[in-house]
Amino acid sequence: MSEGQALVHSVVIHAPVHLVWHAWTISSRVTEWFAPQAIVEAREGGPYELYFIPGNTRTMNTSGCKVVKLIAEQELQFTWKAPDQFAAIMNDESHLTVVKVNLKEIDGESTEVTVEHTGFQDHPAWREAVQWHDTAWFGVLNSLKSAMENGQGELCCKP
Repeated sequence: MSEGQALVHSVVIHAPVHLVWHAWTISSRVTEWFAPQAIVEAREGGPYELYFIPGNTRTMNTSGCKVVKLIAEQELQFTWKAPDQFAAIMNDESHLTVVKVNLKEIDGESTEVTVEHTGFQDHPAWREAVQWHDTAWFGVLNSLKSAMENGQGELCCKP
């Protein structure tokens, strides 16, 4: 399989690294900014499942995705399933793409979050999926930044 480009997006969030880490690794916090329903177990081999339509576990989800690497407060990697419109090309269980989230503490008060999404095939059929994900990751990181910096709720304020 030929791999194409990696999608890379970064954002600096005015929040300590441990809170940003919890935002990615605790199901109840993931649901505050990423997807309305989540099953996340922060351990290698644990589920990293997001359900984008509340109560619907059949479509528009990452069911079956797993954490593949975990270094506390530094790196999280998980397999990824695309939205339904790209399922035919991206959701083969034996060739899923991978999302890598790196966290870097900045002066103890802020965290740089970098998302790198790899495994896209270099094939014309994948172009729309790559473009869709490029836009989506930009939005996801902005959602996280906004939710963490608003000064309310568990994301910003509870260890």
